[in-house]
Amino acid sequence: MKRILVIDDEEWLREMMNMALSQKGYEVIEAANGALGIVAARKELPDLILCDVNMEKVDGYLTLSALRNEPATAGIPFILMTGLADNAGMRHGMELGADDYLPKPFTIEGLYTAVDVRLKKVNVVRQEAERKLADLRENISLMLPHELRTPLNGILAYGEILTSDAAMLQPGEIAEMGQVIYQSGKRLEHLIENFLIYAQLELLGSDPQKLQSLRGKQTPHAAQVVEKHAREQAKESNREADLTLELEKGTLPISEDYLGKIVAELVRNALKFSQRGTPVRVNLKDSADAMTLTVIDQGRGFSAEHITKVGAYMQFDRKMHEQQGLGLGLTICRRLTDLHGGSLAIQSKSGTGATVTVKFPKTVAG
Repeated sequence: MKRILVIDDEEWLREMMNMALSQKGYEVIEAANGALGIVAARKELPDLILCDVNMEKVDGYLTLSALRNEPATAGIPFILMTGLADNAGMRHGMELGADDYLPKPFTIEGLYTAVDVRLKKVNVVRQEAERKLADLRENISLMLPHELRTPLNGILAYGEILTSDAAMLQPGEIAEMGQVIYQSGKRLEHLIENFLIYAQLELLGSDPQKLQSLRGKQTPHAAQVVEKHAREQAKESNREADLTLELEKGTLPISEDYLGKIVAELVRNALKFSQRGTPVRVNLKDSADAMTLTVIDQGRGFSAEHITKVGAYMQFDRKMHEQQGLGLGLTICRRLTDLHGGSLAIQSKSGTGATVTVKFPKTVAG
């Protein structure tokens, strides 16, 4: 049974709503003012809150703001009820996190409609979240063992040979084994680094103070940072000749470390999924309102479906193409861009290459 919290200082209205909603099979909790409503929401964790705007001391806006600032109640659907549904008030409520408005006076049918629509929407969102979680579990269970074991197997196998048979090996063989161990170690390092960064970004996104501090960072010599990390990736792939740079000077509203991470991941992907001898272009353009980083390759590209599914631990066509990594690279780039007030867009068709554009505004809203 769904539970609905009704917060209103008019007793007759609360009783009427209680009776009407109870007839529909809902369990109704009443609160006579905003302060009591906050306490009830924390204790009962209802499925939906209906709250009057105009109440003494703690009005509907203060009630909404208080509940939205607490993790346990932040996601509860919240409908504001008011007889003064002017545009400014509605906009203020929506900015605070209200899900809907129910203008007073309302009919019983209007009440039913508002409640049903909001609960159905919550159910759709929950089902989509559950589907994504199921996909996430499947991808982790399929990929994580492989991604950890493959480099570890190389390290352990060649480490054992070097330990037991070093005296019988030629210098060239030792050097070759050492190279495999080094490359396997770098692969594990990248895997662990991405996992830690992804977890760190999720925590940053939920902390307003840390997010504000994050957005205060800048990279004044952005072109130098982009060039450094792009060339490092090209060198690791032995494709320096394929890399083309067109970089304009400018300042980006992001730290050097995080800018370097974005460049490294985008260029790494462009090199990984394109053939040797085909160009990979990295451009940095300065305009009046934004700095734009673009990475272009002529590789296998993305389908429209794959572009919409870019997410953590998501790889595409794994059965058709050998891939390394957990699929976190693009997700980290998108998350970093979002947290800094920018945008990341992918333009591509399967088999025709990809263009990834990252745009940072000159001024980031706090």
